[in-house]
Amino acid sequence: MPHPNPPAVKAKRIGPTLVPDRSRVLMRPFRPTTDDIARRIVAQVMALSEAEVARVLRGVMAEFGDRHHAVEKFFLNRFNQARHLVADTEKPSAKRRALIGSYFTHEYSPESAALFNPSIVPHPDQSGLPRGALRFILSLRATGEGHISSITFREGVVSARPRITLTAPVEFATEPERVPNAAYDKALFARKLQDLGVQNKFCRSVLEQLGDSFTMEEMRCVLSAERLRTGATDTAADRAARGILLLAESNYEVCFAEGHPVSQRVIFPSSPSQSNGIEDARFVRFANDDGSFTYYATYTAYDGKMILPQLLETPDFLHFKFITLNGPAVQNKGMALFPRKIAGRYAMISRQDDENILIMFSDNIHFWSEPKLLLSPAQPWEFIKLGNCGSPIETEAGWLVLSHGVGAMRKYCIGAFLLDLKDPTRVIGRLHEPLLAPNEAEREGYVPNVVYTCGALLHGRELVIPYAMSDSATSFATVSFDELLSAME
Repeated sequence: MPHPNPPAVKAKRIGPTLVPDRSRVLMRPFRPTTDDIARRIVAQVMALSEAEVARVLRGVMAEFGDRHHAVEKFFLNRFNQARHLVADTEKPSAKRRALIGSYFTHEYSPESAALFNPSIVPHPDQSGLPRGALRFILSLRATGEGHISSITFREGVVSARPRITLTAPVEFATEPERVPNAAYDKALFARKLQDLGVQNKFCRSVLEQLGDSFTMEEMRCVLSAERLRTGATDTAADRAARGILLLAESNYEVCFAEGHPVSQRVIFPSSPSQSNGIEDARFVRFANDDGSFTYYATYTAYDGKMILPQLLETPDFLHFKFITLNGPAVQNKGMALFPRKIAGRYAMISRQDDENILIMFSDNIHFWSEPKLLLSPAQPWEFIKLGNCGSPIETEAGWLVLSHGVGAMRKYCIGAFLLDLKDPTRVIGRLHEPLLAPNEAEREGYVPNVVYTCGALLHGRELVIPYAMSDSATSFATVSFDELLSAME
């Protein structure tokens, strides 16, 4: 029964605090502003004597060789990507190739500006822990030069008390490698094309020539041949070809090396739809029908103009699939997946209208439509808008959902509400006051007066909340689950 006069409940800040670490840098491709500049650089390196090449390369390696793994291998890969800038008759030595590659490489500090908007899930490996402890993986939105956001990770342990202990991050940061021959399911691909409105004679002809499962290379070969057959002046075929290629490039797989520690892994934007950022990943450990688990994360892809909710999938935080979401409800920000199916269907919390919290269901995790209103702003601290703060958490009392409310002076606070376990379209409890609001030490940052999370964790009877402070740094808070329930209206 609801409490007639529910007491206020406040989360307790327990730390530690994570701040941006500018020393953690990635080696990334550098591209000169024009092809003419790139060719001029290559020509100048090609004109050096072998002795001068060796001397300059030694200097580069002396300065950067200890800051990254396999530096010279990276340089050689970059040369291979710029090989077209070297005349076919030229056969540069390995040292010259590596030196050319170094001119097309730079360091990027992914978290130089901010480390925020965390989500937390149980680690796949729970071995070797003391009684009552839980190992977790924390994902964070890291922002660097150009306000480009990527996903970075930390791992740690929450004890029975609870107390948070974070594993010190390794010195190096590494991106995953693209899986070269990842397979596409033709039926799913065709349905996504249809949903995007890419459906004409050219499209059907391309799909007919592909197998039930195909690779990017196979698709490119068919596209090229079909495009030649249709002729250069066929604008409809040209638009369809671009649509097919864009969809394929937005659905891809990456993989980290087995030995890379969790904190070494950084997922940097690498498709057109996310070119300016992978933002606010909401990770959830999803229970499959067979009892196994898959980790999913809804995130916002940003290309500098448009935002689009998308999906990440991983079994182990080493191998990741990037998946486009489709359907009329795939819009705005803040989609968060329930941790299991409900009555045989996937369920998602969302906010399509930039004001209210909605809920929707689907038979296919890739396609979403027909959201239903769940909650609207009701209290002064949430009058501007409401949104979710991560995936719902299953409890014996119902689905616990953290929310964010935006009030006067665009101040963000964290609240909570409770949904019926069997029918999550029913709200059965709601906090009247914020659970967490920015204090004086937290209100200054890149975006002032904000506390925000992308996912919490229930550990025993304590709710562990990693939260961002004014879009700059990240800390931790806890609250008794029983006290939280008692405070629900």
